[in-house]
Amino acid sequence: MKALVKERAEAGLWLVDVPEPVPGPGEVLIRVLRTGICGTDLHIRKFDDWAQHTLKLPLIVGHEFSGEVVEVTPGVEDISVGDLVSGEGHLVCGKCRNCMAGRRHLCRNTVGLGVHRDGAFAEYVTLPASNVWVHRTPVDPDVAAVFDPFGNAVHTALSFPLVGEDVLISGAGPIGLMAAAVATHVGARNVVITDVSPERLDLAAKLGVSLALNVGQTSIADGMRRLGMREGFDVGLEMSGNPQAMRDMIASMTHGGRIAMLGLPAEEFAIDWATVVTSMITIKGVYGREMYETWYNMSVLLEKGLDLSPVITDRFSYHDFDAAFDTAASGRTGKVILDWSGGARPERARHEPTKAEAAATIDTSGGT
Repeated sequence: MKALVKERAEAGLWLVDVPEPVPGPGEVLIRVLRTGICGTDLHIRKFDDWAQHTLKLPLIVGHEFSGEVVEVTPGVEDISVGDLVSGEGHLVCGKCRNCMAGRRHLCRNTVGLGVHRDGAFAEYVTLPASNVWVHRTPVDPDVAAVFDPFGNAVHTALSFPLVGEDVLISGAGPIGLMAAAVATHVGARNVVITDVSPERLDLAAKLGVSLALNVGQTSIADGMRRLGMREGFDVGLEMSGNPQAMRDMIASMTHGGRIAMLGLPAEEFAIDWATVVTSMITIKGVYGREMYETWYNMSVLLEKGLDLSPVITDRFSYHDFDAAFDTAASGRTGKVILDWSGGARPERARHEPTKAEAAATIDTSGGT
C-alpha cells in the first residue's frame, strides 16, 4: 500500500510502498478515506527539535482520519465491516490509576498514533477496537476526518459553562475556529476571536462570531468597547500558545474568570500572576479529548446542526501531499484534507463511492 513515511532524520516526508498492516487481537483494519493535516504533522515534516527527540524512524505519520472498516478480529463487538469511522489517536494503557478510574485522557503512558506507532497517512491503518469511533448517523467523511482536532476544540470549549457568557478565543487556527463555532452554537453571548491573519479572521466571521479581531491593528479593550462590554470576559479559550496572547487574555478577564488553555507554547514564559491571584482567575490546561465523553459531545453537536464546513478550506489528493503541507504551513487557511479514496474532488466522479461514503449524506450547509 501507499503511505506517507518519515524515512530519514531530515526535513521531508516520502510517499512509498509499505506492507499493508495486519490487525492484531482486538483490533480493526480500516481503509483510510480522508486525513487531516495537524500541526504535529508539520513538526514531523520539518523534523524540528521535538520531532528529533520523539520519533523512532521509519514511521508512517498522521493521526486525523476517517475511513471504512474492512476487517474486524474475533471478539470485537459493535463494529461492522462497512462502518464509517474516525479514530481516537491516544492509545492508553488501561492499567494506571487514571485509566482504572475512567480518566483515560489522563493516562501517563499514552501512545500517540502517527507519533509513537504507525499512523493513518496510508491506504490502511489498524487501531484497537476501543479507539474506533463509529459514526451512527450520516457524517461527511471530510468532517469525520477532523474529529480529532474537533475534539480538542470541544474539550476546551466545554471545560466551563458558556451559556450567556462572554468568551474570548485567542488564535483563529482550525481548532480555534471550531471552538468559536461551538461557543456560538451552545449559546455564548459574545464570542470574540483574535489573530493576526486576515484570511483566518475572515473564516471566523463566517462562523458567526460577534467579533473577529486583528490584534495587530486593534486592542482587545477596543473590541470590548465596540460590543458594549462593561466588564471583562467570563471565559477564555487560549488556542495559540503565544505568550502575548495569554498575557492579553489574563488582562481582559473579569474577576472570577476562567481560562482553558490548549495552545502549546514553544518555551516557558512569564505571566502576571498577581492579576491571576487578585482577580481569582482559574487556568485549566487541556490536552486531547476526554475519552469518550468528548466524542459523544461532538456527534451530538453535529446532529443538532453545528456546521463545520467553513473550517475545511483546502482538499488535495494524497499524491499532492507536499502542496497540501505547504498550504497547511502557510498560516492562512483552515483545515487541509488529504483524499485517499481515489483523488482530489475534481476527479472524484471517476470513482465509485465506498459503502461508507455512500451512507454519508453530504450537506454543505451543515445538515445531514
